[in-house]
Amino acid sequence: MPRTIIVGLDGSPESRAAAEWAAREAALRGLPVRLLHVWQPVPEPMAQAPLLGTETHQHWTERIPREAAEGLMLRHPGIEVTTEQRAGAPAEVLLDAAHEAELLVLGSRALSGLAGFLVGSVGQSVVARAEVPVILVRAGEQAADEHVKDPVGIPSAATGFRPVVLGLDTDNPDEAVITFAFEEARRRKTELTVVKGWNLPPYYVYSLAAGVDPHESVVREQAAALTEALSTWREKYPDVEVTEASRLGSPAGHLVDASHDASLVVVGRRVRRNPFGAHIGSVAHAVMHHATAPVAVVAHD
Repeated sequence: MPRTIIVGLDGSPESRAAAEWAAREAALRGLPVRLLHVWQPVPEPMAQAPLLGTETHQHWTERIPREAAEGLMLRHPGIEVTTEQRAGAPAEVLLDAAHEAELLVLGSRALSGLAGFLVGSVGQSVVARAEVPVILVRAGEQAADEHVKDPVGIPSAATGFRPVVLGLDTDNPDEAVITFAFEEARRRKTELTVVKGWNLPPYYVYSLAAGVDPHESVVREQAAALTEALSTWREKYPDVEVTEASRLGSPAGHLVDASHDASLVVVGRRVRRNPFGAHIGSVAHAVMHHATAPVAVVAHD
């Protein structure tokens, strides 16, 4: 069975934005899109209600993916779009479908009056447990948002892509996460900005007490570690321009800042197979909720 880009669709503005992103990504990858509409059966007492009979409920659940697919094919000619409906708990259905997916794309909602986005319980559960990359797209995301502005400063989808941003832990660099980021930059024919945030080591305080300030030395060490971690990847992807950003401070904070000028932000999530359940790391969690660009969470061992 060919791999697909699967979109969790519920008719909301955020899921429609996710579907649009998936169609654009499908054009870059040459893959089909499947719109997966998950619905939960109406409890029997509600199904008997005059305004919400079984036939009415079925009509609406069928209409949502059908109309979404028709609109997507109209706006993105050449992209193969199929629909599927499954009944059950949304997170469980999406996770089951992910086994057949190249990517799983979900929507996130802007928090009114706050600087951030809401990734609901379904989205968080899927991100924490999926073993394929999960892309989170905010409501209102437009194609032009991922491209640089035209020469007179007007947003346009006809210009080049903004950079792809990768958050990298040089102490535990993972091949799957790095490969995903380089491939996305290559597909978009744009540069890759690799961000490493770090804190001063414990010995720094003791050095200051001894009258020695090793700050510049630490800065050089951290920058050198980032350069070394990327050296083989630069050779593997000579056509991808790489910008290194090694900065003192919160990795999540630096990634959120970088997202304002990014087409995509890529972060990793370590797979934890244990009885205590799934886990989203603090950096990935913060970026999911506060980045202004689409976020790819890539699971790794």
